[in-house]
Amino acid sequence: MELDDLLEALNAGQTITGESPLHEVMYRVSQEALRITGELNGGYQEPARVRELLAQLTGRPVDESVTVFPPFYSDFGKNITLGQRIFINSGCKFQDQGGVVIGDDCLIGHNTVVATLNHDLRPSRRADMHPAPVMIGRNVWIGSNATILPGVTIGDNAVVAAASVVTKDVPADSIVVGSPARVVRQVPS
Repeated sequence: MELDDLLEALNAGQTITGESPLHEVMYRVSQEALRITGELNGGYQEPARVRELLAQLTGRPVDESVTVFPPFYSDFGKNITLGQRIFINSGCKFQDQGGVVIGDDCLIGHNTVVATLNHDLRPSRRADMHPAPVMIGRNVWIGSNATILPGVTIGDNAVVAAASVVTKDVPADSIVVGSPARVVRQVPS
């Protein structure tokens, strides 16, 4: 089993069972991600070098308009897709095995957590992982200390207030607040 096999399974929403060959690939890729983020976060890096390290982490080019303020953490890296003109502030943590897609012109606040895996609820199967992608539309603003849970889609132009826990989809052009996050109003035009 190789990375392509794992990505195919993850993107199909297939459960990754503990101690399976796919789980072993996930572990190997995670070790690479930890090495790259260790270098990224180990001291000051010029913006161009940050993008180079992000490209290594994701396995794809990162547009020169993307800005990330380290530290930035990812325990996988290979299932992150970044648009253009994105700003990711310091302390963000992406668990991206299930897929994280961030559209153009997004602002991601300090210490945001994006999770794309759930463990099985049954104690006997707790090592099994269920992937579900997080899709963040264009021109989204996510406030500091927000948590986005697996399977959530955030619509274009939406705002997620600081410290919100997003457990379900956020409609486009809406503002969500709280834990669990709920729509409180529309974004002004």
